Amino acid sequence: MIKFFRKIRYNLMSENKTGKYLKYAIGEIILVMIGILLALQVNNWNTNRTQNQKENLLLTDLNKEFKINKTQLDSVLKAHYSSMKSSAYLLSRLPIKNVKKENLDSLSYHIWNHKTFTFNPSIGVTSSIMNSASINIISNIELRQLLVGWNDLLLDYQEEEISARINYQNHLKPYEKKNFLWAEKDMLKDSRIDFSFLTSLEFDNYVLDRKHDIDEILNNNSKELDAIITAIDKIIELSEPENQ
Repeated sequence: MIKFFRKIRYNLMSENKTGKYLKYAIGEIILVMIGILLALQVNNWNTNRTQNQKENLLLTDLNKEFKINKTQLDSVLKAHYSSMKSSAYLLSRLPIKNVKKENLDSLSYHIWNHKTFTFNPSIGVTSSIMNSASINIISNIELRQLLVGWNDLLLDYQEEEISARINYQNHLKPYEKKNFLWAEKDMLKDSRIDFSFLTSLEFDNYVLDRKHDIDEILNNNSKELDAIITAIDKIIELSEPENQ
């Protein structure tokens, strides 16, 4: 093709057809420019296609991760609310003055049930995105902003849960092991237990302490809880296949 164009130019010059030569040269330049633009367009198309494929894979993984996280959070919140009910039941029995009049099976169940839990979401995909240039692949600006703020949002919410867990491990769990059998639902069913602990001021404070921790998580931490629920739902929505 290049030899063909060169031959045309040579013939025009040899025939002293300068005007036609200039027109031909301009036309040839235009054709070359069009060829370059087409090549760039094809290259851009291939690049965009590859970028879109990477984004689709990334968003698919992100969507799966946050759906799992939503399921876990729902389970944790369900356990928190159940724990709150048990704390309310125990609180309604205080102060216990006569153990013989109490339903020990109910007390045993609610003591076992009024515990706290922690939301520990999967962060594998999110961490991979944030610790690499993958965040730039995500075209949706709102989704990018949500992912950038996710870790801080999670830490704000987890603060009360972590505080409750530390309080339980350091203070309340040792108290339980000292006074009753540390087992699921049957913690008061042991002949060695001295049930007089139920009438003590220390037991009242134990119940109040657990109730306080659960209140902190669900009530005093409600803004952080609402924020994290909203963020999870929005991330799931924006990473759904139809939004890709």
